[in-house]
Amino acid sequence: MRHLFRQFLLGFTTLIACCSQSAEPPFVVVLGIAQDAGFPQAACTKDCCKPVWKDSSLRRFATSLAIVDPTSGERWLIDCTPSFPDQLRLLDEISPAKGNPGIDGVFLTHAHIGHYAGLIHLGREVIGSKGIPVHVMPRMKTFLTRNGPWSQLVRLNNVDLRTISAGRAFALNQRLSITPFLVPHRDEFSETVGFKIKGPKRSILFIPDIDKWERWSARIESHLRDVDIAFLDGTFYADGELPNRSMAEIPHPFIAESMQRFVKLSAVERQKVRFIHLNHTNPALDPDGKARRSIEAAGMKVAEQGERHSL
Repeated sequence: MRHLFRQFLLGFTTLIACCSQSAEPPFVVVLGIAQDAGFPQAACTKDCCKPVWKDSSLRRFATSLAIVDPTSGERWLIDCTPSFPDQLRLLDEISPAKGNPGIDGVFLTHAHIGHYAGLIHLGREVIGSKGIPVHVMPRMKTFLTRNGPWSQLVRLNNVDLRTISAGRAFALNQRLSITPFLVPHRDEFSETVGFKIKGPKRSILFIPDIDKWERWSARIESHLRDVDIAFLDGTFYADGELPNRSMAEIPHPFIAESMQRFVKLSAVERQKVRFIHLNHTNPALDPDGKARRSIEAAGMKVAEQGERHSL
């Protein structure tokens, strides 16, 4: 009997180990690459948006990532954008939901419209969700709690606001964690954070909004060395992109500036970079344009809607 029991125990242990090894890895998928207003942008009749109004296949949603664990069926969003209905549908096509709406949590970077306005779809006028965890920094929590219509989501328990802390890792499950970190930005209503997402084998950096790299107390190069993929603020390609408007009022690291800075990095580190959060005026949105060719020639890329990376 003891021999049979030992054989059973060994077989059971082997089965568990095999199942663990064969478990499908978690992944991150890009649900949008455009600046807050999407692409094309409302009321834009310029050359940048004209063809996109005519051809819906060229449209791009506001910037957002989803974290998916196909083994557990869990799904989390980073930022909840005005493009939320389309992005939820896209996510369902990639990894079908278990339940409605099938979101196990939302992590918000800051209080600019492209990053939180989609929360309204969780309210009683649309989904009428129950207690979806929305993970926020302290000022962001105060903003949502004290200002309608977001305060109604809290009051009706459509969302459950949960405070996160800069520099402190938050465990999503046994295989995944996410860590917020503060970055300088126009913090009118909340602080601004980026996120580091860590899985069993790989990690991803997400910084969709920052004023300028040199205004940050940390060095972006150090963060790049510590991850496998980096989605970085690429809102504008170069200065002068918005005629008759001072771009100093809306500071972002121009892609041209970032390329000049990152050229000192190794080819391996440059290959990690994916520019994201592109304004509708950004010439890098054109996959066949000169700006895109320059980025790729420098060993970097523009993020693509729908691309995914295993963790």
